[in-house]
Amino acid sequence: MRVWLRRISDQSLFSKLFLVMVLSIITVTVATSWVTVQMSEELFVKTFSITNSKIIEQIKSGLESIHYSNVNIIINTAQSGAIKRFLTERDVDSETNSVVTFDMSEQMKRIQSGIGAKSIGMIISGINGKNYTRYNTYWSGTSADLERNPITQESRNQPGRLLYSYLGEGTPGSGDQGLVAAKTMTDPVSKEWYGTLYIIMKESVLRSIYASFTSDGNDVMILDRQGLIVSSNRAELIGTTSKELLDSAQKIRQQGLVKDEMKLADKDVIVLADDLTLYDFYIMNVIDKKVTLGQMLNRKSLFFIVAGIVAIAVLIVYVITRRLMLSLRRLVKKMSTVTKTNFNNYMAVTGTYETRELSRSFNFMLDELNDYISQLVDTQKEQRKAELAALQQQINPHFLYNTLASVNILVQRGSQETATQTIHALISLLQNTISNVKETIPVVQELVNLKHYVFINQIRYGQGIKVDYFVSPDCMPAQVPKLMLQPFIENAFFHAFNKKGTGYIYVIITKEKDTLLCEVVDNGDGMELTNEADEIPNPTSARQLFTGIGIRNVNDRLVLLYGEQYGVTITSTLGQGTKISICLPWRTEQYT
Repeated sequence: MRVWLRRISDQSLFSKLFLVMVLSIITVTVATSWVTVQMSEELFVKTFSITNSKIIEQIKSGLESIHYSNVNIIINTAQSGAIKRFLTERDVDSETNSVVTFDMSEQMKRIQSGIGAKSIGMIISGINGKNYTRYNTYWSGTSADLERNPITQESRNQPGRLLYSYLGEGTPGSGDQGLVAAKTMTDPVSKEWYGTLYIIMKESVLRSIYASFTSDGNDVMILDRQGLIVSSNRAELIGTTSKELLDSAQKIRQQGLVKDEMKLADKDVIVLADDLTLYDFYIMNVIDKKVTLGQMLNRKSLFFIVAGIVAIAVLIVYVITRRLMLSLRRLVKKMSTVTKTNFNNYMAVTGTYETRELSRSFNFMLDELNDYISQLVDTQKEQRKAELAALQQQINPHFLYNTLASVNILVQRGSQETATQTIHALISLLQNTISNVKETIPVVQELVNLKHYVFINQIRYGQGIKVDYFVSPDCMPAQVPKLMLQPFIENAFFHAFNKKGTGYIYVIITKEKDTLLCEVVDNGDGMELTNEADEIPNPTSARQLFTGIGIRNVNDRLVLLYGEQYGVTITSTLGQGTKISICLPWRTEQYT
């Protein structure tokens, strides 16, 4: 991979530009084609779903017609006295039994012929144990088998409803499958049941309602509430159970969805579903996306069309890019003759418009470069001075001598614990000032150094001068120049309390927008300034005499690091104290 990247980086601008444009053309073309295909597929799915939803309504209407035909059979059967007599009366004699049976049979024929229901079988079973079957070719079972079917007991539990159930023999897809509709016959006065009417329907009767609406990849299925497929254009599925389809139908019903997309037998399918309330079934339309979309889009033809468009576009881009880059190549050859170390080798302003503009820009760049080099040399000189001054801003030998002398006295007095603390503070201070070569440190480290310095001075001169720190917690990671605050604390210790003798020094650090503000405030003797406020102090002032390099050197150091808008300002009033404000940019990264 690195070799290929190196080879690409070594190519000419024309090659890189051409490669980028070719990749862009291919990417845009492929992306546009993909988006177009996706949008077309979504539009097709949406349109197909809407169309099939209307088809489902038509299928529902046809199935409901069958139901209402069955209801008419139930009504006519319930109103027939001959049928009731056959189902309720006991055997008397053969002649009477024959008459009753004949009357019932003729009544059953009239009911079925009057409704026109020639494609169903009818079985009645009475409370007296008698039963009658009409068109038993629709089912090879017996009335006793129906009596044991759960639908019989369920119909007696719900005597007001016509219930439907799957009725099949043999293996799924054998063609013996069908439906049975059961209704308990009850006396309108006593409400007691006296028989059960069963209507046997071939599954093909239901299939004929929707067969014309199905096709390859577009299937219709009717499920009961347990997920059993009672009818489908795919005969091999009839009599099988599909939990996935049942869950999808329930999801569509409960969430009010138009459609559901899922995987069924490792195929991406779209499922439309509606509730067949009269049957207590679900009617479902299962659409195979791959099959149906494959009929809509010829992906092979689409591929060749896209490839042809890309080839033509690449050819056009090649011709145009080559012509546009010709003048630039000439300019590159001229510029390549410029000596790298000679910044006075200006170019003649000639050639095409682009070449002339680039030549002028190149010459202007040389002028700016020469000016910049000159300024850079001056800046480096000033920076070197600041670095030397910063080296001076370390703890001086007198401070070390006095500190060690104080430790010696503490040891002689037996204050070994205080002497140990003083030595530890001095060691930490030396490590962070001499060993640490970083230009800036976090505020939290600057405070540690400052506290060590204050501790040592209080050991040397007593506790007459107190130092308090008020630092905002969010300022702790901010970067500040090393030992920036120490000169001001040192100055306050040795010059701010010459008359008063005791007092307080406050160190305050806060954040104001993108600025870090550090303040050293004392309530000491105060001093005179050249102006009333916001000035560097008068060089003749006693407060200017630091043990380090002084306020002006710290100010110059900040300006050199961060710019003219940052630095040190002082306000002071004789007899009331002094406030030193240090303004610098908010930064949390290390400055090197």
